[in-house]
Amino acid sequence: MNAPLEPLTFKEIEDRLAELPGWSVEGGMLCRGYAFHGHFPAAAMVIHIAQIQEELGHHADLTLGYNRLAVSVNTHSLGGRITRLDFGLAHRIEEIAPVHGAR
Repeated sequence: MNAPLEPLTFKEIEDRLAELPGWSVEGGMLCRGYAFHGHFPAAAMVIHIAQIQEELGHHADLTLGYNRLAVSVNTHSLGGRITRLDFGLAHRIEEIAPVHGAR
């Protein structure tokens, strides 16, 4: 059985960020930017992330540029706080990033 969903403490966020190089907290959101060698790999990663988000039932804000992708996520149902769901999504995104040539 899953524990009830609660906002993470500053210390919990800090500890979990140590496991996700490149990710940070900005404006109350867990964030990461990626760069690519062109537009197609960036767009392909957006589609791949969308598939993961549907699977998890948890969605990030994705901002696609020509060869850049910005990801920002928090848990809207808890007033925009950062939760284990956000870190779960971030870890899944990190797993697929190398396949798309993200750096």
